[in-house]
Amino acid sequence: MSHIPNLDPNIAARKGFRESEERLKRFWTDVSVEPRDGPHVVLLDGRPPKTPAGSPYALPTEPLARLGADEWAAQGEFIEPATMVASRLAATAIDRGSQAREAVAEEIAAYAGSDLLCYLAEDPTSLVERQAREWTPWRDWAARELGVTLEPVEGIIHRPQSPEAVARVRDLALSLDPFSLSSLAMAVPLLGSAVLGFALQRGALSGEAAFELSRLDEAFQEGRWGVDAEAAERTAARCAEAQLLERWFRAL
Repeated sequence: MSHIPNLDPNIAARKGFRESEERLKRFWTDVSVEPRDGPHVVLLDGRPPKTPAGSPYALPTEPLARLGADEWAAQGEFIEPATMVASRLAATAIDRGSQAREAVAEEIAAYAGSDLLCYLAEDPTSLVERQAREWTPWRDWAARELGVTLEPVEGIIHRPQSPEAVARVRDLALSLDPFSLSSLAMAVPLLGSAVLGFALQRGALSGEAAFELSRLDEAFQEGRWGVDAEAAERTAARCAEAQLLERWFRAL
């Protein structure tokens, strides 16, 4: 094997991926991890795969490499890209981690400019009280631990945050290594919040807790109107991604 197949289902779809004709079969039996000149590599039948850009698929720590190895080992007859989140993150960090740092940091900072935790409901009272109880401590945490002070607003009308706060988030993002930055760039859009993303990255929140905080409004609406099976499946998949990110950050 010379490279990792395209593991991003969205890219595959844009390229006209036809599952019935183009699904890639599992071509290996054994999956292992070993150190090679410092980094740790995943081996498929003793051979190291490469990223889509042809770079060595080398991870900075053994636990991180084992996250990817577990995904390869768990594949059945066909490769299922949607189940290989850690492998996609690793490939992104290796292939684009250095070249796209500025753009990625800008995207993360943009989320701070309209952070989920700053847009408070005006009613009903039960939701207002829950947001105040559960979101305020994390805005306070951001001010205390990150040096990022964000101002809340009631309602959905956009209120710009201070340039200093947004710039601080950008600088924090740029201070991260490629593997942390790439995974933070996944966590922040998933959670709709730069604050929750950094809390997850720093281990202040678990993946599940961060995800639950990110969907207070959604959970409130589900409590009132119920939830269908398709929505529940999407929610479970997103929660699983948040939990994977927790394991990823812990493994770095």
